[in-house]
Amino acid sequence: MDPVRIVVVTAGLSVPSSTRLLADRLAEAVHQHLADSERPVEVRTVELRELAADIANNMVTGYPSPALGNALEAVAESDGLVAVTPIFTASYSGLFKSFFDVLDKDALTGKPVLVAATGGTARHSLALEHALRPLFAYLRAVVVPTTVYAASEDWGQAAGTRSDDLAARITRAGTELAALVIGSSGSTGPRAASRPFEEQLAALAVA
Repeated sequence: MDPVRIVVVTAGLSVPSSTRLLADRLAEAVHQHLADSERPVEVRTVELRELAADIANNMVTGYPSPALGNALEAVAESDGLVAVTPIFTASYSGLFKSFFDVLDKDALTGKPVLVAATGGTARHSLALEHALRPLFAYLRAVVVPTTVYAASEDWGQAAGTRSDDLAARITRAGTELAALVIGSSGSTGPRAASRPFEEQLAALAVA
């Protein structure tokens, strides 16, 4: 039985990275909600920082390196995508955008996508709606209703802090992506993603 394939694309630049931390938590949430499906679940993380030079060369030459080609293929063949970027100058990072610029224009058609971002201040949270959601809508992906933004203050550890709200948003977004991947009939993969959007929203309502 083929596994459900979830690919996580993270554009964090530092090590350690809050962007990678958010990506890992989202991947865990999606995996938890897919664990009860009849098919096994595979989660792969693509670190764009490690592919930065390859992405730049691809932009110039039109040819991906083996490592970049493998990452692009994994995204295209995935059943669902989690895409996380730091916010720079009120928008996604150049590295994040460049990766999706070199991706085949039809690779995300009908694919369920969860978008998320990190930043130093909550004032940049609207970048998810005015930058990331339009980007993936243009690529004809199916973006889940809940986006997740984590500012510096969201990483509090004590109960009752903003970390509680972040955890709730992560859980809700993970549930929505899992519902779109699985589909209301219990099927997974591209067939579920290609169903009319109204049907996919109905699946979310009963999940």
